Amino acid sequence: MTVTEAAAERLIRIGEVARGAGVSVRAVRYYEQQGLLIAERSPSGQRLYRQDAVPLVRFFQQMFAAGLTSRRIAELLPCWDSGHTDAEQRAMLRAERDRMQAKIDDSQAALDRLDEVIAITDTHP
Repeated sequence: MTVTEAAAERLIRIGEVARGAGVSVRAVRYYEQQGLLIAERSPSGQRLYRQDAVPLVRFFQQMFAAGLTSRRIAELLPCWDSGHTDAEQRAMLRAERDRMQAKIDDSQAALDRLDEVIAITDTHP
């Protein structure tokens, strides 16, 4: 799609994507370098993105925070784009979910232990 073809769809600049998603412009460029995000170019060479770039960047942030690599996130994109998956993709999604749940369980156990220590120290000034 060229900028002229996308004229009906309002394209936004990289700074708008960054602000909307709560990330740096550098992060948006990184996602583009990793092949996760596609930018159009204005006649003057400015990066322009579709409106859906903002929620997509938020998704990337969540997945990176959960420990996924950019390669793994790229594998998830067809699922995001189409809403459909094959058996292999579903297995990968479930494996990632299980890994994240184990991480959450470990964090919850640590939080519970910390709460125990706080409760003990609250009774001893």
